[in-house]
Amino acid sequence: MAKKIFFFDLDGTLLNSSKQITDRTMDALRKFTDAGNYFCINTGRQIDSAKAVYNGLALDFKGSFLCGSNGTEIYSVDEDRYIYRTGVPLEMVPKIIDLAKEYDIHCHTYNEDHIVTPFNGECMDYYRRVIKTPLIVTDNVLEYLKEPPSKMIAIELHDHDKQERFREALQELVGDTITLLYSNPYYMEIFPSEAGKGNAVRRLAKILGVDIVNTYAAGDEQNDISMIEAAGTGIAMINGTDIVKSSADVITTLDNDHDGLAEFILKAMEE
Repeated sequence: MAKKIFFFDLDGTLLNSSKQITDRTMDALRKFTDAGNYFCINTGRQIDSAKAVYNGLALDFKGSFLCGSNGTEIYSVDEDRYIYRTGVPLEMVPKIIDLAKEYDIHCHTYNEDHIVTPFNGECMDYYRRVIKTPLIVTDNVLEYLKEPPSKMIAIELHDHDKQERFREALQELVGDTITLLYSNPYYMEIFPSEAGKGNAVRRLAKILGVDIVNTYAAGDEQNDISMIEAAGTGIAMINGTDIVKSSADVITTLDNDHDGLAEFILKAMEE
């Protein structure tokens, strides 16, 4: 039987509200990967954060991959190496930061080991409740970037209209070279348009020689839409947003707190 790849978003999808994978879903994943299929976390988080989740949950599936920062990084867990990387052009980073300052929007980026930003305060505190990556606060972000960063993120916790005004101004600045989309109501992801979760699906399938028909992708938020549309079978969580559900081939019957994906993981083995 042809090998399959299953791509999973983390929060609201593979993980429950306690940031865990429950026993039933874990058992389904074990059967899926033991059969020789590939497991892939496809997340907006950076690779170091995705690795922390993978290791923290004691996952050890053979044939595991991590697609991080909305498809700008693809990492082979078995080989302990990146197999694809791209990033926001370095010359664009200070322009984006300056525009964020103009609109009073928190914005940060990343190097290999740290969050890097001139901003600190409530938005950063909120972000780092879950993301434990060390922080560098500096007025000269470029000093700490040796290569194009995998992504940037803009956060506004209280005024979505202000965030939208910033998004519109930023889109005019970056044109079609940079993609801007929300991973939740507060977080706007900023990353190269050549990336994206959907392109990560196509890219990894090509690298592994898997027909796109044999790819599966599950998610719940706007930044999951491209991978749901790219995969052979796109799955929306019932707890996901309406726009995600309208983009999917199927919708789970149960939510992420009740093993909503388990039956789809097992079904994928039979198709």
